[in-house]
Amino acid sequence: MPSAEWRVLVADDEPAARRGVRQLIAAFPSFEVVGECRDGAEVLAALDTLRPDVVFLDIQMPGLSGFDVIRRRTPDRMPEVVFLTAYDQFALKAFDAQALDYLVKPVSEARFAATIKRLTRQLRSGARSGEAGGAIVVSTARGTLVVPLREIDWIESADNYARIWTGGKSYLLRQSLGALEERIGERGFVRAHRQALVRIDAVQRLTTTDAGECVAVLSSGTRIPVSRRRRAAFAAAVRARP
Repeated sequence: MPSAEWRVLVADDEPAARRGVRQLIAAFPSFEVVGECRDGAEVLAALDTLRPDVVFLDIQMPGLSGFDVIRRRTPDRMPEVVFLTAYDQFALKAFDAQALDYLVKPVSEARFAATIKRLTRQLRSGARSGEAGGAIVVSTARGTLVVPLREIDWIESADNYARIWTGGKSYLLRQSLGALEERIGERGFVRAHRQALVRIDAVQRLTTTDAGECVAVLSSGTRIPVSRRRRAAFAAAVRARP
């Protein structure tokens, strides 16, 4: 039987929670649980001895919390982190700590599979979760989801909401496009027109229609018209990419 590609550490003070993560991971042969921890001190020791690629980390543990572990270890020296908690109010703080995902217990099989898919993509890319910086936290039927800005293609206005498009899927966020632009506009997003905010790195090319309109073609194949008023600034942003 081939060995797993990635090593997993499970940290939770509840034995049932650790057992539940083991059972969920068993369905994914690329991942192998190499250790379990009951508190933050054990996690710090296991990170050095077991050298996991991923840690499923509870937030509230005896002694040191999950956030304390990251603070002491420093984010740059952490493996990929998936927070596992019974509370949803720490999601934004979790991303600030460079977590790849945030799972609220009890975790469904479908939600866990989505996390594993994201982990697989991230680990194979060789990048660190926090390198691109920034994320948006959305609520879905499956629970709270952290969407890194680097995975977003574009965002469109939907009345008092913003619809975030990523990988062919979309999520509604209860925030206006204008407020969102103020928050992430300096993270590589530029207005294409009044109702569309585009991640510049997702632009594959700019083209002009027979009618003389400018269109941004995204790597996903989506075509976003660029208004005449914003055309010069948008094109300059595309040309300025590294």
